[in-house]
Amino acid sequence: MFKNRCERSGILLSEIHSPKDIKNLSQKELSQLAAELRRTIIEVVGKNGGHLASNLGVVELTIALHRVFDSPKDAIIWDVSHQCYAHKLLTGRYADFRTLRQKSGLSGFTNQSESEHDFFTNGHSSTSISSALGLLAARELNEDDGKVIAVIGDGALTGGMAFEGLSHAGQLSKNLIVVLNDNQMSIDHNTGSVSRYLSRLTMTAQYQTFRYRVDKIIDRIPYLGRYLEKFIFRFKRSLKGLLLTNNLFVDLGFEYVGPLDGHNEASLETVLKKVRRLHRPVVVHVVTKKGKGYSPAEDDPELFHGVGPFQISDGTVEKFDTLSFTEAFSNIICDYAAKNSDVVAITAAMAKGTGLSHFSRLYPERFFDVGIAEEHAVTFAGGLARGGKIPVVCIYSTFLQRSVDQMIHDITLQGAHAVFMVDRAGAVPADGATHQGIFDIALFRTVPNLEIMTAVSAEDLRLCFEWAVEKGGAVMIRYPKLSCPTELPQFSVPVERGRGILIPCSEFVIENISEAELSSRKNKVLVVCTGGIYPEAQKAVRAVLLEDGYADLYILRFIKPFDEEHFIALAKEYHGIVFVEDGIASGGAGEYLNQIALQNGITNTRVMGFEDKFYGHGSREEVLAQAHLCVGDIKERILECAR
Repeated sequence: MFKNRCERSGILLSEIHSPKDIKNLSQKELSQLAAELRRTIIEVVGKNGGHLASNLGVVELTIALHRVFDSPKDAIIWDVSHQCYAHKLLTGRYADFRTLRQKSGLSGFTNQSESEHDFFTNGHSSTSISSALGLLAARELNEDDGKVIAVIGDGALTGGMAFEGLSHAGQLSKNLIVVLNDNQMSIDHNTGSVSRYLSRLTMTAQYQTFRYRVDKIIDRIPYLGRYLEKFIFRFKRSLKGLLLTNNLFVDLGFEYVGPLDGHNEASLETVLKKVRRLHRPVVVHVVTKKGKGYSPAEDDPELFHGVGPFQISDGTVEKFDTLSFTEAFSNIICDYAAKNSDVVAITAAMAKGTGLSHFSRLYPERFFDVGIAEEHAVTFAGGLARGGKIPVVCIYSTFLQRSVDQMIHDITLQGAHAVFMVDRAGAVPADGATHQGIFDIALFRTVPNLEIMTAVSAEDLRLCFEWAVEKGGAVMIRYPKLSCPTELPQFSVPVERGRGILIPCSEFVIENISEAELSSRKNKVLVVCTGGIYPEAQKAVRAVLLEDGYADLYILRFIKPFDEEHFIALAKEYHGIVFVEDGIASGGAGEYLNQIALQNGITNTRVMGFEDKFYGHGSREEVLAQAHLCVGDIKERILECAR
């Protein structure tokens, strides 16, 4: 159980309007401030959901950074930025913090529109070093002073882009400060050689202990201490070479400091003040504990990485009886893998999020977590396919964006047989613009040799998966962050390549409407939708029935390939067609199908999809309302088409 270390939260926080307000606090006040930060974060995340464990782990580090550096003159760049809650609270956003992740409230990530202290709108991993280095180079060209600090986790360091940034920073030899927050986790437990390497570095504390003792002695020597520092620097580098194995960061051209206790605020300040005086690139290696100060999060940091509302008293997370698409997929792949030993699964540090945790326990030798490296995951899958295996790659839609070239060059061009399960496709609540899964259709629809499917239910997902595994070639199956809808008989219809699922409105008949009355209604409309927006389309059809209208549903099992002849024959039976998709309209499925309809003389059509812009955070309903894709909007387009 969480125990508050101060009488109530907000005593100090309510008086903090900028980082300047914490610079003169005593160590006792700083301890209280850390307690208030944790308490406030726990209270708000307990109510709104969000990233808990990662934020609790960087409280002291955030305080130290803002006391040593002068934001925004000194730029602090948070990688991914899911750990920025304490940063938000110390930069004047305490009064609005309870709106976190709510519509029109604070973002769960850094956001340029919120504060001058947020330099980038972040949400994806491994970008901070490159962004920070670019900002630093621009400042030097403009002859602006001020430090630039990139705060990156050990999980994000597994991304190849982080190493590209490190390599370039070492080459330029600019005064970039990289704070490596090492908590041995990203979302799931870290895997791979980078994680093992950092673990070895954290065992070299004997050198650091000796170093800081020497530094203290030198600092106490009047007059001579300043000159001795330069002399002793070479001695310490030589000693480091004796005590440590080769250091990757040093080899890349960085000074390396650490590992440091990330929860000792005073010690962090002491080191960061010295780092601030350096004029070359430096890595400050800080060891923290995810979930620090809240025992449920400390015990299960994976569960509390990104969590929905929970009971603060004991950490109980609200659970629902309904089956989600992610859970349905987890059951499907485990069942199928028992029958086919060639099926292997790949994820990019998201085993739990993508539903592969159970698979990893049942078939550990057939499970590959590549770290936060989506590009590598896709190309690695191409290699597995070339070796005769059937790779199933599970990545959120928003993160699959990083792998467009790999999909083209290393999968489809090679003719590889691989299945891509695209979770969180369509509207994604709470996490905002960086996490919306609305670009995948437009990004991948034009790629040759790639087939794209959308699933509407758990049973339909099973049929699509089995078809994709057994047919060969590259297949992408997209599904939303939703509970699976009630099964209908049509969802169990066997897969036919290029064809969808027709659901007559009689399936949605209200008790006081007879089928005879339905059949007599004029100006029937066909609603063509992707599986991910079926719940809204189905409700819209029911609403139309209540207003004496008529509409059938045609669910796109296949976005590509598409059986045009079959579809046109069906479409000509209707007065008009409304295309609805949970993706960007420009370049999307609806725009393409509408063109086919027009070419075949079907002109009474409407195309609905996300506009060509970014969508902020809010509930699913609020995001869809922003995009004019809610139930009422779909209903109005149907009625408009029926006139």
